[in-house]
Amino acid sequence: MIEKFRSIFKIPELRKRVLFTLALLVVYRVGGHVPVPGINGAALKAWFEANKQGLFGLYDLFVGGSLERATIFALGIMPNVSASIILQLLTAVVPYFERLQKEGEEGRKKITQYTRYGTVVLALIQGYGIAIFLQGLGAVQSGGQALGVVMNPGYGFMLKTMITLTAGTVFVMWLGEQITERGIGNGISLIITAGIIAEYPGNAISTVRQLMSGTLQIYMVAPLLAFMVLVIAGVIAITQGQRRIPVQYAKRIVGRRVYGGQSTHIPLRVNTAGVIPIIFAQSLIMLPSTFLALAVPGNQAWAEAVNAFLSPTAPLYNILYIAIIIFFSYFYTAIIFNPVDLADNMKKYGGFVPGIRPGKKTAEYIDRILTRITLPGGVFLAAIAVLPVFLIEWAKVPFYFGGTGLLITVGVTLDTLQQIESHLVMRHYDGFMKKGRIRGRR
Repeated sequence: MIEKFRSIFKIPELRKRVLFTLALLVVYRVGGHVPVPGINGAALKAWFEANKQGLFGLYDLFVGGSLERATIFALGIMPNVSASIILQLLTAVVPYFERLQKEGEEGRKKITQYTRYGTVVLALIQGYGIAIFLQGLGAVQSGGQALGVVMNPGYGFMLKTMITLTAGTVFVMWLGEQITERGIGNGISLIITAGIIAEYPGNAISTVRQLMSGTLQIYMVAPLLAFMVLVIAGVIAITQGQRRIPVQYAKRIVGRRVYGGQSTHIPLRVNTAGVIPIIFAQSLIMLPSTFLALAVPGNQAWAEAVNAFLSPTAPLYNILYIAIIIFFSYFYTAIIFNPVDLADNMKKYGGFVPGIRPGKKTAEYIDRILTRITLPGGVFLAAIAVLPVFLIEWAKVPFYFGGTGLLITVGVTLDTLQQIESHLVMRHYDGFMKKGRIRGRR
């Protein structure tokens, strides 16, 4: 394996791409420690420690702790991700965007332009919301004394925060596009992954301290490590898992040339929707408790009852969480994958599934298979999502493992390795695996 990594730096183009990607990720991490002017960082951190299970804690996960520190990258790349998801949903319901998607390169450029505009608009709206939220926190108890989160509240602070956070989001979006174009891997995904991985060293140090203090027993370490390896292997298997539908293309004679006649397949992924169902489900199920925490003054009994029912350790929360994840697995798969268009394109070019009539019957066949394989994918996503609660609350394991961060990290790592593998094979170097290649996820 060491020799394989040495091969990366033997190829000048690949070496430049890898070093360029690492340099921009360093820039992103440095910017994640530059604070927004006018914020008391200690007070804000104390508030997040008390409310890290809410929607803001989820958002802070994707921006690598920048929201907790109130940095210029507090919004991170999430407005761009939200704009991309909105454009994908609009493509399924608005004919204009559907036509753009089918226009090839020019259509994709137009959609990218709309995504950038949407990113700026969402960043301004979210920046305004964060400014209002920070001013509304007032004084926060930290170290036995009350500290104000915002030093000089007012319209000046709100305008300054909106502009700063929006500029930070646009800069992070530019970093992601530069990584995608001139680096290695998907830039936006790598930025999110870098933020998630940045939390791992602190968690590891905390685990070692718990082990030394006796909170975590030494005999639990080996079984937990084995369990973690099995879970990661399961995530890789589901992420890479495919159901291949055989496709045969009929021979066509055009002039003196013969086209078609070859056999291929349609790879249907077990987890077509990726990590999106978990993000949707977490946002939806955390919304009521977050709204109550911000909008309901005082200690209202009914609000505390609702928060108790929707606590991550409550049975009702986990049941709803699992059901919503499975629902969004089917919903998002239906949005991004259209069996009818796929069947029509196959019929247009003379392709057919052996034993299935082209056209409507082929679309029904693909849809039936996709429906069947989406269920185990959704169930697995739900199992990974509730795994941290199971380990912390029921198995009494004093550290966080699993959930959205693990799925994103594994998926992005596989994507990046697949791109590196392609460069190595193209330059006649062996890849990372002795038997077979790393299959592409797309």
